[in-house]
Amino acid sequence: MSGHSKWSTIKHKKGAADAKRAQYFSKLIREITAAVREGGNDAETNPRLRLAIQNAKGANMPKENIERAIHKGGAADTAAFTNLTYEGTFVQGAAIIIECTTDNLNRTVGNVRAIFNKQGATLGKNGSVTFLFDRKGTCIIPQEVVQDEEALTLSLIEAGLEDIVHDPEGACYYLTSTVANFGALQKELEKLEIPVEQASLRYIPHTFVELDQEAFDKMMKLVDLLEEKEDVQQVYHNVNLKA
Repeated sequence: MSGHSKWSTIKHKKGAADAKRAQYFSKLIREITAAVREGGNDAETNPRLRLAIQNAKGANMPKENIERAIHKGGAADTAAFTNLTYEGTFVQGAAIIIECTTDNLNRTVGNVRAIFNKQGATLGKNGSVTFLFDRKGTCIIPQEVVQDEEALTLSLIEAGLEDIVHDPEGACYYLTSTVANFGALQKELEKLEIPVEQASLRYIPHTFVELDQEAFDKMMKLVDLLEEKEDVQQVYHNVNLKA
């Protein structure tokens, strides 16, 4: 992993999902269940559920697993979920944002705080580092479905596409939109019958910290430890590996 781009966070997350498939499935199931609890089981009227199902399909989750998660979300005895965001700093002022979905606030904050303390990171107040990021809608599509990048770009611009980046190493394209246009971009991809491997609202850094190999490895260890926790859905950072 080079780390030399604003997409480094997504690359790292994608790699972690490939290496820990069962863990990733568990997070997807939790998100589907939480989405149903929040907005009902109709994906047409529940954008969060529609997005969660799309990501589950992109990860090749079996249909029956998706259906069980939807059913579980509608069960009366299913615990309610809360969305939490933590912010902090690490080596050389590197910024980190953690998004969680939890049914136990004490457990989640305890786990995040313990990892931060053990690794020498510092938890901050809400808003302490988010100004270093832009909130964007992002989609990852496989390279092989794009026959003509220019034609695809022109088709998607009308739906709100802001940027398209080809990553030959990952054999995919990264698409970016504003949060407001995210739904329209997804619908246009569906209309064009382009499969989406992963889609989400993400924090994309616009200010970076370049770290040497040792510091970079420490940052990646912190990210890995956080992502191992079931309550943690996404981890974002603004770190690049110094050339």
